[in-house]
Amino acid sequence: MTANQLSLEDPLSRLNRAFLLNHPRTAARSLEKTSPDDAAEILRQQEPFVAARVLERISPGILDIIFLLLPAQFAASVLVAMEASASVSLLSRQNEDLRKIYIAQMNEVSATEFRSLLDYPENSVGQMMSTQIVAFNKSTTVEQAIAQLRKLSVETIHHLFLLDDEMILDSEVEIKKLALAEDSQQLSSISKPIVTYINAMDSKDELMDKIDKFHIDVLPVVDIDQRLVGVVRAQGLMNALREDIVTDMQTMVGVSKDERALSSSWFAVRKRLPWLQVNLLTAFLAAAVVGLFEDTISRFTALAILLPIAAGQSGNAGAQALAVTMRGLTLREITMGHWFRVMMKELRTGFVNGLGIALTCAAGVYLWSRSAGLALVMALSMVISMTIAGIAGALVPIMLKRFGLDPAQSSSIVLTTITDVAGFMSFLGIATLLSSFLEA
Repeated sequence: MTANQLSLEDPLSRLNRAFLLNHPRTAARSLEKTSPDDAAEILRQQEPFVAARVLERISPGILDIIFLLLPAQFAASVLVAMEASASVSLLSRQNEDLRKIYIAQMNEVSATEFRSLLDYPENSVGQMMSTQIVAFNKSTTVEQAIAQLRKLSVETIHHLFLLDDEMILDSEVEIKKLALAEDSQQLSSISKPIVTYINAMDSKDELMDKIDKFHIDVLPVVDIDQRLVGVVRAQGLMNALREDIVTDMQTMVGVSKDERALSSSWFAVRKRLPWLQVNLLTAFLAAAVVGLFEDTISRFTALAILLPIAAGQSGNAGAQALAVTMRGLTLREITMGHWFRVMMKELRTGFVNGLGIALTCAAGVYLWSRSAGLALVMALSMVISMTIAGIAGALVPIMLKRFGLDPAQSSSIVLTTITDVAGFMSFLGIATLLSSFLEA
């Protein structure tokens, strides 16, 4: 009997309609066990709101197959009749062309609403997630799950997500446990709790926090009603982290995060020139420090030769501290409340590293100049400047964040100024104080 031969006046049709309308959960479990063609045939004979009540309760994967077998106009009416969260989740799993076809069948109000609901904010988890998900009702048996997986032709999957009767994320099953379980066992009996999940509207920063804390390869994504809408897989997580690191690398040196390798020269100039001007001003500041010790340099010309070493070593020490602190802020390992602990750690690190470098540097300077005084000046300046550089590398990004600024934005320019001034001031200042030793 075909759909054209059936009508709502037929006893069988009325019985089907009553069953689907009054027992949508049971109907959903039954349709999951039938062939997708038969399930679609049964549903297309019903009114859209009746089919919607059942489709809302069919697990993703099987639902997607059945939905594709429904006529486009009928499917669009079903989407409008479904709960918003369920219909948006279903529609988001279709390819772009199909989404356009279904939305084109809707009235203007519904179409506008769906377009808005499908558009996630920039840098939200919803923009990064994959909507290709496989989930089952927790009462499904192992035998039924394996049969459905074969229908779905799934190639790579490590976990099955389980939903309760309200389609809310409940637990997960590892594929290896599924393979070893008895056919009659329910999936809930071999499941384990969900370690963590994230909301589709959450930010990329919150996603990074979950990655760092739980070390998982697949993170389920839910909507406001706790319905499963997608997953973020390991590759997606790494891509997001890589993008953040690259962005931070650019902003730390005064390059706009919007600039790309093939951006126009004029765009690059507009974004870079202001920070280069700032860098020029800081360079004049460092030069002014050197100018304060012009007499000392004129008396001891060897100081001019060794000056870049003093500034260079402190700059490297500061950059190391900055990189570690920036990573901690990006991955939320630290907050502004940790500033003292981070500063003290970098102070101790800078001091010990300064002692190590001081010994090596002093030995080299003495062999070159045969001046114990010059070697002593170099050693003391190394310890002082590298300690200051470590403190600055820790505090610069934290203080930027404290004042509501991007902690990555041109941190290296600020840090370079501090380390240059610290290096020049410590080296030349100590040389001035110990000038009598240099004359010996």
